[in-house]
Amino acid sequence: MTDKPAPDTRDVAVLREELARLREEAHHLRAQVRTRPLISQAQGILAERYRLPDAESAFALLRLASQHHNVKLRVLAEAVTRAPRPQGRGGPWLPRPSQEPPPLESIGVDTPDAVDRGRVLREVLSQALAVTGAGMGNVQIADPAAEELRIVQHTGLDAQFIKHFAVVGAGTTSCAQAAEGGELTTVHDVATHPVFSERDRRAILLAGSRACHSVPLLDEDGVCRGVVSAHLERPAKALHPAQVAALGAVGQEAGRWLGWQERGLIREALEHLHALGRQGSGNS
Repeated sequence: MTDKPAPDTRDVAVLREELARLREEAHHLRAQVRTRPLISQAQGILAERYRLPDAESAFALLRLASQHHNVKLRVLAEAVTRAPRPQGRGGPWLPRPSQEPPPLESIGVDTPDAVDRGRVLREVLSQALAVTGAGMGNVQIADPAAEELRIVQHTGLDAQFIKHFAVVGAGTTSCAQAAEGGELTTVHDVATHPVFSERDRRAILLAGSRACHSVPLLDEDGVCRGVVSAHLERPAKALHPAQVAALGAVGQEAGRWLGWQERGLIREALEHLHALGRQGSGNS
């Protein structure tokens, strides 16, 4: 009996890369399927509430408020569908919030109500690198509905790495695993860890990273608002409990602040949308 020849390792690698590409395409298609009905529902609500001539007029208002306040269109549409109906023609849509900003003591910010997201995330990255002794790292912001992480801050990583991992889908990397699992995820050796595709592994190794620690930024409801990752040049040992605790504090405080900040942005966008709608309908 003749033994079957072993599969060519190059063919196996090609098949794995193709499978990863198809998974990514399916991921984006699922996100689109979830988003379109939500936006259509919000258009209908706005058109009825403000007596707009058609759905396109409602979409124009949504897009304007979304762009002005830097809130994703899908996020704003979801807020429209969930927020209570405004009471009366005049006045604001929603009552003034009473929640104070969460503290940011672990990253050394004394005035959490007077800083922008960029500074907070820079401090988060700086603290994560200091705790782990790493020289490279990045911060990603989460889009739960699209199941994506997007790099918004980085240091020490080359342009090819940033381009390759600009947007990461669910379950495809250690940072995605940290986001999904809601806990610190450590890759002790990138060269051998099974989570990475060969294409991703090459990109990480070429950037000079051999190990990484990824910390989810969780809000008070346990929703992942982002991930901070520290990359090391050599295989990593287990972190000391004090390091784990310090990273946990950073992740918790940053996540809660990001949740507070996003709620504020959404509220401002809704109020702007309300004002635009009243102008369009002739109400004041």
